[in-house]
Amino acid sequence: MIKRWEFVTQKFKTLGFLVPLKFSFAGLLSLPLYKHVHRVSINLSVTVGFVELLGLVAFSLQMEHSVKKDGNPVNKGLLQSDELYQYILETSVYPREPEPLKELRAATASHPRAEMATAPDAGQLMAMLLKLVDAKKTIEVGVFTGYSLLLTALTIPDDGKIVAIDVNREAYEQIGLPIIKKAGVAHKIDFIESQALPVLDKLLENHENEGSFDFAFIDADKDNYWNYHERLMKLLKVGGLVVYDNTLWGGTVVMPDELTPESKKPSRPATIEFNKFLAADPRVQISHASLGDGITICRRLY
Repeated sequence: MIKRWEFVTQKFKTLGFLVPLKFSFAGLLSLPLYKHVHRVSINLSVTVGFVELLGLVAFSLQMEHSVKKDGNPVNKGLLQSDELYQYILETSVYPREPEPLKELRAATASHPRAEMATAPDAGQLMAMLLKLVDAKKTIEVGVFTGYSLLLTALTIPDDGKIVAIDVNREAYEQIGLPIIKKAGVAHKIDFIESQALPVLDKLLENHENEGSFDFAFIDADKDNYWNYHERLMKLLKVGGLVVYDNTLWGGTVVMPDELTPESKKPSRPATIEFNKFLAADPRVQISHASLGDGITICRRLY
């Protein structure tokens, strides 16, 4: 909190006028999101722009997510309230979540990088999209423990096929695969340990693959999203869907550079440019949804 406050005071020294400040953060930030903030009263007399200062403090706090290790996911949502997000999960998502997915979500929660898993509310929408396009042949780039992969395998027909690509199969084999086998859907999955671009290029070498895939889910290597998109526009059938994950990148697409976490900075420019690219691409109809960490749904038009 101290580092953030030091930045705020420095940031706005030139924006306003001398204002004596005495306020309580917990009282000021009354939204449910801020219930975890300790009550801190601060007496300051600094040169600040008062309105801008309070806006930046609120913005900074709003970007923080709660980490949970009890089987519930890290809150990847961008809602203003953890309570509201839990309401959505407990009312509409968890009651309809298949048991194998519940088991895999709980098993993934103890992984050091559990935040990489697909948010369950985003997964619920994906399952509906798969059904709406009657998907049978799909591509997944970025598997991790396999939550979205298992979701897809449970949704498509028994003779459906998924080309699943990841550079590392360790988390998948140790955590996800045993649950996938127990669910009886492992035969639908062709897991390829590789960078994605060579695999997609190899698929395109066989002209029968062009326009043959119904659905794709992309959740890896954000800097290559544009390259994946170009290949998927050939592999997907007209009317097929591709869903890109993390297109709001933890909210950093609108965050001042000074407040962007170091871990988010490398892929932030590419994410911003990719969002602009999709918005201008006439080949697709798009919907940018604030589920999870932001997902962009693209329907191939031609």
